[in-house]
Amino acid sequence: MFKNKKRSIALALIPAIIIVKSLAFFPELVEQYYSCGLYQYISKLFRFTLGWLPFSFGDLVYGFGIVFILRWLVVNRKRIVNDFKRWLTDVFAAVSVLYMAFHILWGFNYYRQPLHENLNLEADYTTETLVSVTKKLIEKSNAVHLEITKDSTLRVDFPYSKTEIVERVPEGYALLKEKFPELSYSPISIKSSLFSVVLTYMGFSGYLNPLTNEAQVDYLIPTFKYPTTASHEVAHQLGYAAENEANFIGCLVTTNHNDIYFRYSGYTFGLRHCLHEVYRRNPELYEALLATINQGVLENYKEVREFWDAYQNPLEPIFKETYNTYLQANSQEDGMKSYSYVVALLVNYFKDKTL
Repeated sequence: MFKNKKRSIALALIPAIIIVKSLAFFPELVEQYYSCGLYQYISKLFRFTLGWLPFSFGDLVYGFGIVFILRWLVVNRKRIVNDFKRWLTDVFAAVSVLYMAFHILWGFNYYRQPLHENLNLEADYTTETLVSVTKKLIEKSNAVHLEITKDSTLRVDFPYSKTEIVERVPEGYALLKEKFPELSYSPISIKSSLFSVVLTYMGFSGYLNPLTNEAQVDYLIPTFKYPTTASHEVAHQLGYAAENEANFIGCLVTTNHNDIYFRYSGYTFGLRHCLHEVYRRNPELYEALLATINQGVLENYKEVREFWDAYQNPLEPIFKETYNTYLQANSQEDGMKSYSYVVALLVNYFKDKTL
């Protein structure tokens, strides 16, 4: 009887995949009944249950899971030849359970309505509009930088610990709650990843654990990046699965924060993305715009660049290509490139606004 149950669970993977892929054609239903409905209860339940823990429970689950899988493969290695059919059934039963858990607990958010539709923003923009918004962000970044340092050549050094920054992240969400009720965030569940060293060598600064709903941040990254990275992961926590949308929300939250250091992190974050797009379209114009940015701002960019350069390794491209494939399999056709598509949201949101 147990054998039949395992076979049924394994075979359930097929209809589960069909159902998940079919939901991609009904984003309005996913938005209404899952992302803005069931998921909100799931997310809050996990944050209430695990958010108070001072360590990442999800990372422990990952660690235990890896050890368990490796042990199971060693113990059951002879079954691959002697009992392959049942061995394969066990594998697919486990994959089926994980696949369904992933989507029920978080993954269906990949199929919700695009954020630009909910905000009534255009999906595209002209180079002229891009340059206009980039200049706005340069002016604002320079102004906030100078207000902090009083010297255009000095980089900004944050006076807070990373723990203090994490504790202040919800303040930015609270300020946006009246305008965007869906960004209400409570309780807090942001953790330093126990695998930060590994994460850094993989080239990632954070992630959301979809099984425990904990927002994980790489504690090794420069403090300058902490406000936007933590805010980005909270956006995932709230159900915004697309990377460009989480980047946009992270920028929006930090630029609207009461704290000037958060605003500096947010404006320079948005500026960096816009500059990259300007460079892609017009390298000469990029150089001209770069010359108008305070040297201290460029020093902060250099700090981040040198940090990642120090951890470059031959395996990093493999990790990123694996994640690229994961994103493509979850309704983000452009994979890792989707991170940079935040520019469309930034440009169309800020183009008519005074920063």
